[in-house]
Amino acid sequence: MVTRQLYLNRLKKYQDTEFIKVITGVRRSGKTFILQMFRDYLKNNGIEEKQIIFINFESMKYQHLLNKDALYQFVIDHVLPDKKMYLFFDEIQRVSEWQDAINSFRVDLDVDIYISGSNASLLSGELSTLLTGRMVEIPVYPLSFKEFIQFKEYSGAPDKIFNDYVTEGGFPAAVLIDDLEVKRSVLDGIYSSIILRDVSERANIRNDSMLTRITSFLLSEIGNPISANKIAGVLKSEGLTTANNQSVAKYIALLREAFIFYQARRYDLRGKSYLRSTAKYYAVDTGLRNTTLNKSYQDNFGHQIENIVFIELLRRGYRVDIGKYDNKEIDFIAKKGNEIEYYQVMMQLPENNDRELGNLKYLDDNYKKTVITANRMNVGSVDGIEIKHIVDWLLE
Repeated sequence: MVTRQLYLNRLKKYQDTEFIKVITGVRRSGKTFILQMFRDYLKNNGIEEKQIIFINFESMKYQHLLNKDALYQFVIDHVLPDKKMYLFFDEIQRVSEWQDAINSFRVDLDVDIYISGSNASLLSGELSTLLTGRMVEIPVYPLSFKEFIQFKEYSGAPDKIFNDYVTEGGFPAAVLIDDLEVKRSVLDGIYSSIILRDVSERANIRNDSMLTRITSFLLSEIGNPISANKIAGVLKSEGLTTANNQSVAKYIALLREAFIFYQARRYDLRGKSYLRSTAKYYAVDTGLRNTTLNKSYQDNFGHQIENIVFIELLRRGYRVDIGKYDNKEIDFIAKKGNEIEYYQVMMQLPENNDRELGNLKYLDDNYKKTVITANRMNVGSVDGIEIKHIVDWLLE
C-alpha cells in the first residue's frame, strides 16, 4: 500500500481532538483509501481493533443502517465501556438525517469521528449549524504528480512521464492500470458516476443533455474567463432554446458541489475587492478532462498545466484567486493565513524582450512572486522573481 503522506499527516494533526474530521472530494479520488490508511495507522499505534467502527455506506452490508436511528443504535451496541472509540463513516450522505446521529455520538460518547462524502453540501445546512467550530474539512484531490510517480513505482527522470500525468490525470484506480483502453474505460465510468449519481440523481435533474453540454463546455474552456451568460448564449446558438442564465448557473453550482470543477474568482488588487463579471473554472483532474473530450496533453497544453498548478495550490492548502492589476492579469493569487504568493504560468518566457516576466513585474509589493514554465531553459531568478520548471515545482 502506498501511503498518501500528505493526508496521513493532516489526520494525525487532528487525532483525538474534539473536531469531527470531514473528508471531502470528488468520487474515486481516494477518500475510502485514506480512511482505511488512517485506520491501519491507528491499529499499528496501539488502538485495538474493537475500538474502531468502520462503515462504508456504499456497501450492501450496511444498507440496514441508512437512517439515523438504526446507525445510532448500531454504534451504541458496539461501544466498548471505558474505551475511546474511533468512528469512520464513508459516504455518510447516504444516511438520512445523518447529522443528528453524528452530533449525538459527539455528545453521548467518548469518540473520535471521521466522516467522508462526495458532495460539498456535506458542510452546509444542518451539519454546519450543529457543529459550528467543531468540525474541520480535509479536502482530498486525485493524485499529485509526486504521488503519481510513487503509485507508478517509476524511478526514471520525472520529466519523461509528466506528459503522461497531464493526459491520464491522477485518479488512483486509473493510474494503477497499464492498458490504455481499460484506463479510458475506468475514467469514463468515473465521469458517468459523478454526473449521474452525484449531480443528476441528487438534484433530480430531468435535462441531462444540458448538464453534459455545460460540463463539456467547461472542460474545453479551462483557464478561460467564463460567465453563465456566455454559456447560455453558446447553448442557445446550438439549438438548446431552454438554456438561460439561471439554469446554467444552477448546473455550474451543482458541478462545483460534486467537486468536478473549482472556481477561481477575479480579484482587483488595487480596489481590494472581487469582480463579479467573469470567473475561471478548473477541472479537478486533467485526465478526466482529456478522456471526456477525447484529447491528450497536446490539446491546449498551456491551460492544462495552468489547471494542474491551480489544483496543486489547493492541495497545498491555499485559497486561490485570479488577480487583476489595472489592465493586467495575474494568473494566481495564493493565500494561506497571512501568507500571500503570486504565480504566473507560461509555456515559456517570450524571447527578445529582456526575459519578460509577465505581469508579475508590475506588482510593487514584497510578496513572493514565482513564474512556472514548461521550458527548462528559462529557470533561474530575475529581479527577485523565481522562475521554476513545472516538474521541479510539483515535486517540491
